[in-house]
Amino acid sequence: MRTAAAAWAALALAATPVLAANKGTLGFSLGTKKADGSCKYQADYESDFDAIKSNSGSTLVRGYAASDCNAAEYILPAAKSKGFQVILGIWPDVEESFQADKAAILQYAPQYKDQVYAVTVGSETLYRGNFTGEQLMEKINDVKQSLPNVKIGTADSWNKFADGTGDAVIKGGVDIILANAFSFWQGSNVGDGAEYTYFDDIQQALGHVQELTGSLDKIEFWNGETGWPTDGGSDYESAKAGTKNAAQFYSRAVCSMLNWGVNVFYFEAFDEPWKPASIGADGKAADETHWGAMTADRGTKFSLQC
Repeated sequence: MRTAAAAWAALALAATPVLAANKGTLGFSLGTKKADGSCKYQADYESDFDAIKSNSGSTLVRGYAASDCNAAEYILPAAKSKGFQVILGIWPDVEESFQADKAAILQYAPQYKDQVYAVTVGSETLYRGNFTGEQLMEKINDVKQSLPNVKIGTADSWNKFADGTGDAVIKGGVDIILANAFSFWQGSNVGDGAEYTYFDDIQQALGHVQELTGSLDKIEFWNGETGWPTDGGSDYESAKAGTKNAAQFYSRAVCSMLNWGVNVFYFEAFDEPWKPASIGADGKAADETHWGAMTADRGTKFSLQC
């Protein structure tokens, strides 16, 4: 029997050309720290990769700041050892981090060309208002000039690629765009609108990118982040944390998005218990330590097969 989630998915994307007839590619966001907050080394990343591949079949991860915990130095040889590819991140919001991340990539990427899938300059920097689209494109062009044979782009909230904020980036010649979309943070609960909201968000972002470029695939498009907090996480408005809800969102929304031919990065591979408590957009305490598809010790929570 056709589920309501599947019907919502069909409705949301009915008018939007997908990227390809083939199934989308699955990747995972991956942190640079171990459960206790100390930095990962090559062996830690290798164990991460073993768990990701054996449980999901995925061989692709993305990071956020290549110099954080010397990530590029350790993750790239681990990726070579385990047959993975990595999207390396540059954090441009502060000049010091921009230069440090860029330097790390310039040092290590040439040694591991087959392992570097792409480089993103910025993560939700338009959403936070740190740069205009034009200012961010200047940073991206700086990196493109230094890495002419690597796909360069950015990651930001889906609505910034749909509402005109990111038009300078879309039209500026980026190779890859990662559009983050969390129906959880829009207060939609699983089985009660979350799946539809997720698909509608991606439809809006992808449709606008294709409209501006006049092409279905001139820019490689990914859902850069999506996910759901499991048991121990915090609720947000009508959206309820819980492993059962996370499993349902993964199977009905993430797997359906992949089946539509859209590439997806799930946030995130593993729980990060070292993260401090934070205050959510609603002013309430928010626990962000239980967003992993797997536990901090790489145990499974639910099936990651699509």
